[in-house]
Amino acid sequence: MVIALGFVLAPQAALALDPPWGQEKRLRDRMVLESTRVCTDGKGHYTVIVPNSPETDGQLFYGDGKAFVEVPAVSTYSETQADFFEPRFFNPKANDNFRGVDYRVISRLVLSEDGKTCTLSCGDRSLPQQTLVADKVKELVRKSTFAPSPMKFQPYALLRDDKGTYYLVERGIGPDNKSFRIFTGQRGQVKQQKMLNVVTDSQGEIFSTQGGDLRLVVDREEPSFWVVKSKRQKLRAVPVGENLPFIYNELGVYTGARLGTPCDDV
Repeated sequence: MVIALGFVLAPQAALALDPPWGQEKRLRDRMVLESTRVCTDGKGHYTVIVPNSPETDGQLFYGDGKAFVEVPAVSTYSETQADFFEPRFFNPKANDNFRGVDYRVISRLVLSEDGKTCTLSCGDRSLPQQTLVADKVKELVRKSTFAPSPMKFQPYALLRDDKGTYYLVERGIGPDNKSFRIFTGQRGQVKQQKMLNVVTDSQGEIFSTQGGDLRLVVDREEPSFWVVKSKRQKLRAVPVGENLPFIYNELGVYTGARLGTPCDDV
């Protein structure tokens, strides 16, 4: 099993909260605020770590010191480490199936035992960072705005024909899990198709695009196909979990996109 998350490119409206994450009551708790840590690369990039505690669930935020977005957790954050999904950076030495998660596409931020330094690992790259002192942490938290995660879609299916044309289907995350997007084209040149209708049941999915005569059929038991004016083009299924770096780095859907993680500016 591999987690497969995607990112929508449109920014979310910032939430002017003070304290910022989740509920104000939780952040006003002195114990929670004092346990919050902030790491920075000294170049205007900051990561805020709120460890798991009885007062609040652990959370991770990344931003420029004024505006932050939430980074979804892979597991519960501790006081010294936060793991997050980062498909653009691949670590071939990591465990490919630890409790159902492919850690080759998981990056992390780790605080030193003395709390004075941090190490940001993006794939197999490690970058040293510094922590802010407590007073600066409180100042940064209270003056900043925080927005929900920009992750709104995840790769759902990837298919390819015998001429090298790819068909990527994305599915919405959370409340938007009934929303789909389709991208088609050669590697590095895929374009989003305008969706008209989606039929989904236990046998598979049919995605109708603009014009009414283009259909992508994802069948759970038989080969999938792309229909153009009643002519079927058989497609080969490409495993999503095994091709996340390809999808995010080479296919073209996310070229130049900021994914809202601490590795955005590496």
